[in-house]
Amino acid sequence: MKDKINTGPTPPTPRLSAWLVLAMFAMIAVPAYFTLHTARISSPAIPLSSNPSPYGYTVSLLLFILPILVIAFWFIPREEIKISRKAFWWTIALLFPLGAVLDFLFAARFFVFPNPGATLGLNAPALGHWVPIEEYIFYFTGFIAVLLLYIWLDEYWLSAYTVPGSAQERAVFDGLLRFHPLSLLLAAALIVFAFAYRRIFAPALPGIPGYFLFLVIVALLPSSVLFPSARSFINWRALSLTMFMILLVSLLWEVTLALPYGWWNFQDSAMLGLRITAWARLPIEEVFVWIAVTWATVIVYENVKRWQASGRSARHAFLGLRRAMTKT
Repeated sequence: MKDKINTGPTPPTPRLSAWLVLAMFAMIAVPAYFTLHTARISSPAIPLSSNPSPYGYTVSLLLFILPILVIAFWFIPREEIKISRKAFWWTIALLFPLGAVLDFLFAARFFVFPNPGATLGLNAPALGHWVPIEEYIFYFTGFIAVLLLYIWLDEYWLSAYTVPGSAQERAVFDGLLRFHPLSLLLAAALIVFAFAYRRIFAPALPGIPGYFLFLVIVALLPSSVLFPSARSFINWRALSLTMFMILLVSLLWEVTLALPYGWWNFQDSAMLGLRITAWARLPIEEVFVWIAVTWATVIVYENVKRWQASGRSARHAFLGLRRAMTKT
């Protein structure tokens, strides 16, 4: 009788991996919610008249800039990791405008910047209002940091779980745009929840929860048309670690620095109305903003890699027109 060879546990399917990442997030978020909900009084605001954090926002951008420099000029060259520069910069070019649009179109409606002493004092244009130049640098470096961290984890630290960029499977597809109904249903459910929550629990707030709606659209609109083509090629372990590391940095930034020292804050009329008292009244939207950014970044990047591997034009790769043309 032949001995049975132990090949180790069967790796999870891409579909199961997506649910495992969600379960990991939930097992931290659920007890955190109930624990934080016990706090009824927020810490007192720090007086801003004496400029308690000169150039604080400006210097804090190192939280993104330093990881970018370390990963791009030390980690990646040291391990001789080959990155498709076209795929990298196409991803940034597609996603950074979302952050720029948020500031340019909605900063006057969503945000306030009560402590100008925390910045260089250089204003950048925005519709109906000026914003600190640091805002645009914040989103630009944020997208780069997320993408570089995912790439380094995918290609080196957790490379045992990646699909190689040269894999033939990446280049075999009809069209990358494929409908994912669950993403659209989730977006619709979240939008309904937002309006219902405002109506029931925060009826005194004017306007609509615009910031929450913006985040839902940014996270789930790309997912509704790109997720099926990316799912089998995402390194889910790299994605989960990237998400948790970026979320940790984000909460450190927001809860201990930005809100208490007035680097930025949020207009109640544009928020959902659910704030975390224990975290300097942080809007719940800010817990999810960099989760949404990481999710959208990885999905777009994996699809751009498939497009680059196929050698097709963008129109043919995403719409699948080449195959349709050859059939006619």
